Amino acid sequence: MDNSTLSANDKIVVVKSENLSENDLTEEKMISSTNINMTSQIKHILHCLLLLFILSVMEYSTLTGGLMVSANPWQKYGFFFTLLLYMFRIVVFLALPQALFNFVGLLVYNAFSDKVTLKSSPLLSPLICIRVVTRGDYPELVKRNVERNLKTCLATGLENFYIEVVSDNSICLSENHRIRELVVPKKYKTKSGALYKSRALQYCLEEKVNILSKNDWIVHLDEETILTPNCIKGILNFAFDSKYHIGQGLITYANEEIVNWITTLADGFRVADDMGKLRLQFNAFHKPLFSFKGSYVVIQYDTEKAVSFDNGPDGSIAEDCYFAIKASSMGYTFNFIDGEMWEKSPFTIKDFIQQRKRWLQGILLVVHSKALPLKSKFLLAMSCYAWVTLPLAMFNLILVPLFPISSYSLIDFLMTFVGGVNLYMFIFGVIKSFNVKRLGLFKFILCLIGSVAVIPFNIIMENVVAIWGYFGSKHKFYIVQKGERTESVV
Repeated sequence: MDNSTLSANDKIVVVKSENLSENDLTEEKMISSTNINMTSQIKHILHCLLLLFILSVMEYSTLTGGLMVSANPWQKYGFFFTLLLYMFRIVVFLALPQALFNFVGLLVYNAFSDKVTLKSSPLLSPLICIRVVTRGDYPELVKRNVERNLKTCLATGLENFYIEVVSDNSICLSENHRIRELVVPKKYKTKSGALYKSRALQYCLEEKVNILSKNDWIVHLDEETILTPNCIKGILNFAFDSKYHIGQGLITYANEEIVNWITTLADGFRVADDMGKLRLQFNAFHKPLFSFKGSYVVIQYDTEKAVSFDNGPDGSIAEDCYFAIKASSMGYTFNFIDGEMWEKSPFTIKDFIQQRKRWLQGILLVVHSKALPLKSKFLLAMSCYAWVTLPLAMFNLILVPLFPISSYSLIDFLMTFVGGVNLYMFIFGVIKSFNVKRLGLFKFILCLIGSVAVIPFNIIMENVVAIWGYFGSKHKFYIVQKGERTESVV
């Protein structure tokens, strides 16, 4: 714009801007950063108040609206049926530890601090390999996301990196010195007989294949994962720090186009799980006490080499969880990484159920593995069996009003606490995942309502998963639909 078209006031502003010293500019940035921090703190305080309000209302209703209880249920219902009623109540407490971790994690850590500040220049970073493992069923999806992630890395200032795509079938990626494509030979076998993704990941560690040094870092992504500038900064900070061996961060599912609203709203629970339980277990204890994901995983090469993915068929269904528990038992430490990555929720209800079924079955194999010490997987086992026994816990909705039994107020309080925290996690998932400015207030409120409305559907789906997963075959690796090609089972 020509200065001649500016008003007098505009010219004064321009002059003042041109005469700002470097210290003045730094001060302006600090003020802007402070405003952002204040906004995130206000959001965090409001979310904490909402969580405490919902829990308070539910606890008050439980303690003041109790059912008429028989003076002696053992005489009225009989010994065995009364014992069964109490067992159905007690099974809910398998979910208490993870509910406590989610509650504390969501309260203690600011979940709305979106801006990640680099601790050092990206030019000084160690070599980072961004590794994507795929069967090759969706080559166009992989190509598109590789190009997009490459541009994001370069735009963030990252220089010392390359993207590596590991596939069972050739993707035919475009030639680029920052892109490396590996096709796992069909005849390749690991020593323990690892399968599926574990087999591909172990192939990358073979001496004739690997090009990384011990101090380099590997960032594991799924084929649909999208990097953001903030997660790249978080990964760089984690690598610069070099205090911990393995890191993991937040993944959200409501970005850009939403294919299936039901599964996306249901995945809001996973967002809350990342910001609560996952964040607390890594920041406070630096161990995978309850869970671990297969995407947004950052590992130093020598750690991955020492732990390995060659863990046999039982370690090949939930290879991520098995690897994490094994690494923890070997003394390696974990931490939470700031900045989020983006993924898509399953496109269909069928895929949603199949995906969860594989996770449950894989975690069951980890929990039952004799190769992993119990002390490293005790809380994981409680979390897993809270999932398996979900159908039993749900029977309380029918049994409690029909067959009321006496219990301590503390038991009722804790049962309500577990239910209240889980209810709020669906709500928080929407608050964290959806942007009010992008959606508008009306649509945002509809999403909040939808997060509660989808809970009955989610409960039904999770019950199906629990029954099918526990009694079904444990060694199938289901691939959900991610593009035009139909899904497959291997």
